[in-house]
Amino acid sequence: MRLQELKEFLDEKAAYYENRTFLDTDPIQIPHHFSKKEDIEISGFLTATIAWGNRKSIITNATKLMALFDNAPYDFILNHSKADLKALESFVHRTFNDDDLTYFIKALKNIYQNHNGLENVLTPHSKAENLQESITKFKSTFFELEHPARTAKHVSNPATGSAAKRINMFLRWMVRPSKNGVDFGIWTQIKPSQLSCPLDVHSGNVARKLKLLKRKQNDAKALLELDKSLRKFDPVDPVKYDFALFGLGVFERF
Repeated sequence: MRLQELKEFLDEKAAYYENRTFLDTDPIQIPHHFSKKEDIEISGFLTATIAWGNRKSIITNATKLMALFDNAPYDFILNHSKADLKALESFVHRTFNDDDLTYFIKALKNIYQNHNGLENVLTPHSKAENLQESITKFKSTFFELEHPARTAKHVSNPATGSAAKRINMFLRWMVRPSKNGVDFGIWTQIKPSQLSCPLDVHSGNVARKLKLLKRKQNDAKALLELDKSLRKFDPVDPVKYDFALFGLGVFERF
Protein backbone atom coordinates (compact mmCIF):
# COMPACT_ATOMS: atom_id res chain seq x y z
CA MET A 1 0.00 0.00 0.00
CA ARG A 2 1.20 3.50 -0.79
CA LEU A 3 1.32 5.98 2.07
CA GLN A 4 -1.87 7.79 1.03
CA GLU A 5 -3.73 4.52 0.53
CA LEU A 6 -2.60 3.30 3.94
CA LYS A 7 -3.73 6.54 5.57
CA GLU A 8 -7.16 6.24 3.95
CA PHE A 9 -7.42 2.62 5.05
CA LEU A 10 -6.50 3.42 8.65
CA ASP A 11 -8.74 6.51 8.73
CA GLU A 12 -11.65 4.33 7.62
CA LYS A 13 -10.96 1.65 10.22
CA ALA A 14 -10.45 4.20 13.03
CA ALA A 15 -13.77 5.84 12.21
CA TYR A 16 -15.50 2.46 12.01
CA TYR A 17 -14.41 1.32 15.47
CA GLU A 18 -14.52 4.59 17.42
CA ASN A 19 -18.19 4.68 18.38
CA ARG A 20 -20.29 3.79 21.41
CA THR A 21 -20.69 0.14 20.40
CA PHE A 22 -16.96 -0.15 21.17
CA LEU A 23 -17.88 0.25 24.85
CA ASP A 24 -19.81 -3.04 24.88
CA THR A 25 -16.65 -5.17 24.96
CA ASP A 26 -13.97 -2.76 26.17
CA PRO A 27 -12.81 -1.90 29.72
CA ILE A 28 -13.36 1.81 29.00
CA GLN A 29 -17.03 1.10 29.73
CA ILE A 30 -16.20 1.19 33.48
CA PRO A 31 -15.43 4.95 33.80
CA HIS A 32 -18.46 5.62 31.57
CA HIS A 33 -20.62 4.71 34.59
CA PHE A 34 -19.55 7.97 36.24
CA SER A 35 -20.05 11.68 35.57
CA LYS A 36 -17.79 13.39 38.14
CA LYS A 37 -14.28 14.12 36.82
CA GLU A 38 -12.49 12.55 39.77
CA ASP A 39 -14.65 9.42 39.65
CA ILE A 40 -13.99 9.04 35.92
CA GLU A 41 -10.24 9.39 36.23
CA ILE A 42 -9.86 7.19 39.32
CA SER A 43 -12.06 4.41 37.95
CA GLY A 44 -10.26 4.76 34.61
CA PHE A 45 -6.81 4.62 36.17
CA LEU A 46 -7.59 1.54 38.25
CA THR A 47 -9.33 -0.20 35.36
CA ALA A 48 -6.38 0.50 33.08
CA THR A 49 -4.02 -0.78 35.80
CA ILE A 50 -5.62 -4.24 35.69
CA ALA A 51 -6.16 -4.19 31.92
CA TRP A 52 -4.20 -7.24 30.90
CA GLY A 53 -5.45 -10.70 30.06
CA ASN A 54 -9.00 -11.57 28.99
CA ARG A 55 -11.09 -8.44 28.44
CA LYS A 56 -14.23 -10.03 29.88
CA SER A 57 -12.29 -10.83 33.07
CA ILE A 58 -10.92 -7.27 33.19
CA ILE A 59 -14.43 -5.81 32.96
CA THR A 60 -15.80 -8.25 35.56
CA ASN A 61 -13.06 -7.50 38.08
CA ALA A 62 -13.12 -3.74 37.49
CA THR A 63 -16.89 -3.83 38.08
CA LYS A 64 -16.33 -5.76 41.34
CA LEU A 65 -13.73 -3.19 42.37
CA MET A 66 -16.09 -0.27 41.83
CA ALA A 67 -18.73 -2.12 43.89
CA LEU A 68 -16.20 -2.47 46.73
CA PHE A 69 -15.92 1.33 46.53
CA ASP A 70 -19.73 1.60 46.79
CA ASN A 71 -19.54 2.96 43.23
CA ALA A 72 -18.09 6.21 44.57
CA PRO A 73 -14.33 5.84 43.96
CA TYR A 74 -13.29 9.42 44.72
CA ASP A 75 -15.18 9.48 48.02
CA PHE A 76 -13.73 6.09 48.94
CA ILE A 77 -10.17 7.19 48.14
CA LEU A 78 -10.43 10.27 50.36
CA ASN A 79 -12.58 8.95 53.21
CA HIS A 80 -11.99 5.20 53.57
CA SER A 81 -11.54 3.62 56.99
CA LYS A 82 -9.42 0.64 58.08
CA ALA A 83 -12.58 -1.47 58.00
CA ASP A 84 -13.19 -0.38 54.40
CA LEU A 85 -9.67 -1.53 53.46
CA LYS A 86 -10.27 -4.84 55.24
CA ALA A 87 -13.19 -5.49 52.90
CA LEU A 88 -10.82 -5.31 49.93
CA GLU A 89 -8.99 -8.49 50.97
CA SER A 90 -11.15 -10.52 48.58
CA PHE A 91 -9.95 -8.62 45.52
CA VAL A 92 -7.47 -10.10 43.06
CA HIS A 93 -6.88 -9.78 39.33
CA ARG A 94 -4.10 -12.02 38.07
CA THR A 95 -0.99 -10.77 39.95
CA PHE A 96 -2.67 -7.59 41.24
CA ASN A 97 -3.85 -8.43 44.75
CA ASP A 98 -5.31 -6.73 47.83
CA ASP A 99 -1.88 -5.57 49.06
CA ASP A 100 -1.31 -3.80 45.74
CA LEU A 101 -4.81 -2.34 45.80
CA THR A 102 -4.41 -1.07 49.35
CA TYR A 103 -1.24 0.80 48.39
CA PHE A 104 -2.86 2.19 45.23
CA ILE A 105 -5.64 3.63 47.38
CA LYS A 106 -3.14 5.26 49.73
CA ALA A 107 -1.11 6.61 46.81
CA LEU A 108 -4.18 8.05 45.11
CA LYS A 109 -5.26 9.72 48.36
CA ASN A 110 -1.80 11.27 48.60
CA ILE A 111 -2.01 12.49 45.00
CA TYR A 112 -5.41 14.13 45.50
CA GLN A 113 -4.61 15.62 48.89
CA ASN A 114 -1.03 16.74 48.27
CA HIS A 115 -0.51 16.97 44.50
CA ASN A 116 -3.84 18.35 43.24
CA GLY A 117 -4.92 15.17 41.45
CA LEU A 118 -3.85 12.79 38.69
CA GLU A 119 -3.95 15.30 35.85
CA ASN A 120 -1.72 17.72 37.71
CA VAL A 121 0.88 15.01 38.40
CA LEU A 122 0.99 13.83 34.78
CA THR A 123 1.12 17.30 33.22
CA PRO A 124 4.21 19.27 34.40
CA HIS A 125 6.83 17.13 32.63
CA SER A 126 4.95 16.62 29.37
CA LYS A 127 6.85 17.32 26.16
CA ALA A 128 5.50 18.30 22.76
CA GLU A 129 6.55 14.99 21.17
CA ASN A 130 5.29 12.55 23.83
CA LEU A 131 4.46 11.97 27.51
CA GLN A 132 7.00 9.30 28.33
CA GLU A 133 9.01 11.49 30.72
CA SER A 134 5.75 12.50 32.40
CA ILE A 135 4.92 8.83 32.98
CA THR A 136 8.33 8.20 34.52
CA LYS A 137 7.94 11.20 36.86
CA PHE A 138 4.40 10.09 37.67
CA LYS A 139 5.65 6.68 38.80
CA SER A 140 8.16 8.35 41.10
CA THR A 141 5.44 10.46 42.70
CA PHE A 142 3.01 7.55 42.91
CA PHE A 143 5.49 5.47 44.88
CA GLU A 144 6.85 8.24 47.12
CA LEU A 145 5.11 6.63 50.13
CA GLU A 146 6.39 3.46 51.78
CA HIS A 147 5.14 0.57 49.66
CA PRO A 148 5.56 -3.17 49.07
CA ALA A 149 8.36 -3.74 46.57
CA ARG A 150 6.14 -6.06 44.54
CA THR A 151 3.55 -3.31 43.95
CA ALA A 152 5.87 -1.07 41.92
CA LYS A 153 5.66 -3.41 38.92
CA HIS A 154 2.03 -2.40 38.39
CA VAL A 155 2.96 1.06 37.09
CA SER A 156 5.25 0.95 34.04
CA ASN A 157 8.33 3.10 33.55
CA PRO A 158 9.37 4.13 30.01
CA ALA A 159 12.83 5.03 31.33
CA THR A 160 13.49 1.32 31.89
CA GLY A 161 12.31 0.37 28.40
CA SER A 162 8.61 -0.25 28.91
CA ALA A 163 6.05 0.72 26.26
CA ALA A 164 3.74 1.56 29.21
CA LYS A 165 0.72 0.28 27.32
CA ARG A 166 -1.82 0.56 30.14
CA ILE A 167 -0.99 4.08 31.25
CA ASN A 168 -0.83 5.28 27.63
CA MET A 169 -4.29 3.78 27.19
CA PHE A 170 -5.50 5.60 30.30
CA LEU A 171 -4.08 8.86 28.95
CA ARG A 172 -5.91 8.31 25.67
CA TRP A 173 -9.14 7.86 27.59
CA MET A 174 -8.68 11.09 29.54
CA VAL A 175 -7.28 13.36 26.83
CA ARG A 176 -8.84 12.56 23.46
CA PRO A 177 -12.13 14.35 22.68
CA SER A 178 -15.43 12.75 23.65
CA LYS A 179 -17.20 13.63 20.37
CA ASN A 180 -17.52 9.97 19.30
CA GLY A 181 -18.69 8.78 22.70
CA VAL A 182 -15.67 6.63 23.58
CA ASP A 183 -12.86 8.73 25.09
CA PHE A 184 -13.59 11.48 27.63
CA GLY A 185 -11.60 14.63 26.83
CA ILE A 186 -11.72 15.76 30.47
CA TRP A 187 -8.00 16.56 30.71
CA THR A 188 -7.26 19.85 29.01
CA GLN A 189 -3.61 20.46 29.96
CA ILE A 190 -2.40 17.72 27.60
CA LYS A 191 -3.00 17.76 23.84
CA PRO A 192 -4.01 14.67 21.83
CA SER A 193 -0.92 15.31 19.68
CA GLN A 194 1.27 14.40 22.68
CA LEU A 195 -0.28 10.98 23.18
CA SER A 196 1.32 7.66 22.26
CA CYS A 197 -0.52 4.60 20.97
CA PRO A 198 -1.09 1.91 23.59
CA LEU A 199 1.27 -0.72 22.18
CA ASP A 200 0.36 -4.34 22.85
CA VAL A 201 0.46 -7.69 21.05
CA HIS A 202 -2.52 -6.85 18.83
CA SER A 203 -1.58 -3.31 17.80
CA GLY A 204 2.08 -4.30 17.47
CA ASN A 205 1.39 -7.26 15.17
CA VAL A 206 -0.93 -5.23 12.92
CA ALA A 207 1.54 -2.32 12.81
CA ARG A 208 4.29 -4.69 11.65
CA LYS A 209 2.09 -6.22 8.95
CA LEU A 210 1.34 -2.70 7.68
CA LYS A 211 5.07 -1.81 7.85
CA LEU A 212 4.47 0.92 10.42
CA LEU A 213 6.82 -0.80 12.82
CA LYS A 214 10.00 -2.80 12.25
CA ARG A 215 11.22 -3.41 15.79
CA LYS A 216 10.21 -6.87 17.02
CA GLN A 217 9.84 -6.14 20.74
CA ASN A 218 6.87 -4.17 22.07
CA ASP A 219 9.02 -1.81 24.14
CA ALA A 220 9.74 1.90 24.55
CA LYS A 221 11.85 2.04 21.37
CA ALA A 222 9.09 0.37 19.37
CA LEU A 223 6.61 2.88 20.77
CA LEU A 224 8.72 5.81 19.55
CA GLU A 225 8.95 4.18 16.12
CA LEU A 226 5.18 3.67 15.96
CA ASP A 227 4.60 7.24 17.19
CA LYS A 228 6.67 8.56 14.29
CA SER A 229 4.73 6.48 11.76
CA LEU A 230 1.28 7.45 13.05
CA ARG A 231 2.14 11.15 13.29
CA LYS A 232 2.80 11.16 9.55
CA PHE A 233 -0.88 10.34 9.02
CA ASP A 234 -2.30 12.72 11.63
CA PRO A 235 0.06 14.88 13.72
CA VAL A 236 -2.87 16.44 15.60
CA ASP A 237 -4.57 13.21 16.72
CA PRO A 238 -2.24 10.27 15.98
CA VAL A 239 -3.71 7.98 18.62
CA LYS A 240 -7.07 7.73 16.90
CA TYR A 241 -5.30 4.98 14.97
CA ASP A 242 -5.27 2.88 18.13
CA PHE A 243 -8.88 2.03 17.23
CA ALA A 244 -7.81 0.91 13.76
CA LEU A 245 -4.85 -1.20 14.89
CA PHE A 246 -6.72 -2.74 17.81
CA GLY A 247 -9.89 -3.38 15.81
CA LEU A 248 -7.99 -4.98 12.95
CA GLY A 249 -6.10 -7.23 15.36
CA VAL A 250 -8.87 -8.24 17.79
CA PHE A 251 -12.03 -8.19 15.70
CA GLU A 252 -10.74 -8.90 12.19
CA ARG A 253 -7.78 -11.17 13.02
CA PHE A 254 -5.80 -9.11 10.46
